[in-house]
Amino acid sequence: MSTHRLTAPAPGWTAATDVVVVGSGVAGLTVALNVRKAGLRAMVVTKAVLDEGSTRWAQGGVAAALGEGDTPEQHLDDTLVAGAGVCDEEAVRTLVTEGPDAVRRLIATGALFDRGEDGEVLLTREGGHHRRRIVHAGGDATGAEISRALVAAVRTDPGIELIEHALVLDLLTDAAGHAAGLTLHVMGEGQRDGVGAVRARAVVLATGGMGQVFSATTNPAVSTGDGVALALRAGAAVTDLEFVQFHPTVLWLGPEAEGQQPLVSEAVRGEGAHLVDADGVRFMVGQHELAELAPRDIVAKAITRRMQEQGAEHMFLDGRHFGAGMWEHRFPTILAFCRANGIDPVTEPIPIAPAAHFASGGVRTDRNGRTSVPGLYACGEVACTGVHGANRLASNSLLEGLVFAERIAADLAGLDAAGDLPERAVDVAAARAAQPVPLPPSEARAEIQRLMSRGAGILRSAASMADTAAGLALLAEQARSHVAEEKPADPRVETWEAANLLLVATALVAAAAQREETRGCHWREDFPERDDAHWRRHLITTLAATGGPVSTPEEQ
Repeated sequence: MSTHRLTAPAPGWTAATDVVVVGSGVAGLTVALNVRKAGLRAMVVTKAVLDEGSTRWAQGGVAAALGEGDTPEQHLDDTLVAGAGVCDEEAVRTLVTEGPDAVRRLIATGALFDRGEDGEVLLTREGGHHRRRIVHAGGDATGAEISRALVAAVRTDPGIELIEHALVLDLLTDAAGHAAGLTLHVMGEGQRDGVGAVRARAVVLATGGMGQVFSATTNPAVSTGDGVALALRAGAAVTDLEFVQFHPTVLWLGPEAEGQQPLVSEAVRGEGAHLVDADGVRFMVGQHELAELAPRDIVAKAITRRMQEQGAEHMFLDGRHFGAGMWEHRFPTILAFCRANGIDPVTEPIPIAPAAHFASGGVRTDRNGRTSVPGLYACGEVACTGVHGANRLASNSLLEGLVFAERIAADLAGLDAAGDLPERAVDVAAARAAQPVPLPPSEARAEIQRLMSRGAGILRSAASMADTAAGLALLAEQARSHVAEEKPADPRVETWEAANLLLVATALVAAAAQREETRGCHWREDFPERDDAHWRRHLITTLAATGGPVSTPEEQ
């Protein structure tokens, strides 16, 4: 049962549907399209416009065992190795066995992937994969093409209602604690303006990640951890928040660059680009059998080490040997944004540095996307299905969104057919009784990002995270004191986002401080070795009655 909620006005309007989906990336839109096939009404709520989620920024592609000689078992092996011992093997098996057909269904929906002269879908390699199994579109614009195809399908379905420019606030439940809808704030005018409520028989979170908790990230500005924060306030369990993947090759735009940074896809290395230092030395050779194509955590760490050794702010990605033709045909998007920033990859190496990219953890789910709160589902980056473990394998994220979104829709269709998806009456008294969360001022966002980047980024230690936790606690205390002094921050999008970022940052640091080892993309300078005897297990985080996150190790 939800015990906490964001400080917000009471809902001024109400809408109703069968399934409300929060998020318009590959996961959210796939759920909506598939529940419609089962005859259920769907409503898609999205924070910006329909095609501005994280999916559209994905350059690399979708991993699936579609090539000759490749098998789901080989894809499973690569995923388990990248996940560093804490993947849920059955979840991975579900991903890799159901993945190829899910990609074929995506193609049938209208997604146009790159094909060779023989008409077959082209496949490339990325880090951690021993086979060419990445399908791509527009060279390096795969996410944009997938988003285009799914958005077109959604817009032509009259049974899918859309609410754009809407920030989700909190979950609504019935008297039994089952999800019964949600509250949200619509940034618009007319009938649906301001805070409202959507009543539904089931709620699906597909809100994407929380990359904006760090100063430099590949995530769009809307990725403020809203889904994870909502789930925590609703009493749901979250898992593996400490495993934040930093993409090794993000275009370095200078020491003062903040916010969303341009990604230089792993596919560039997959096609043969080299990582080099300022002297042109390929420092990944000898570090791993796959050199530049090692799993992302290994490459990010190697880049960071080299930067520390040389006192450098960045390394380089050298693809000059590709030639102009290959850059223009295979990587037109990357070529364009590099040139827009004064760098020509055809004639010079690209300056790169790691930046926050993907949350391997999130709202804990089973293989049907069910969370610990009845009627609340999660899929995509907001969810932790167990597929990614301690470090996501490249291009498994879009596939995970597809596969588990289809499974959620199938679960909901089965419940409906069995008569187990009834209308839900919102427990209004419980909603009113939930403790309002004090809102930090909007400028707290920048301070949260500074604290997290300095003390809980790629390199972590007990001391750095204690400093980070203290800084975050001070921000929370300041928000509470402003309420006590009757000077609270105004409830609005910027302060709600700051509150969500503060909660997920605090939860992430609590988990990362507890995991005293180095595993996958969690790198502890004070515990540099992997410790399977004590830490080959998950940390489960929930919200205490006081409103603070508590992380508990899973039983071994």
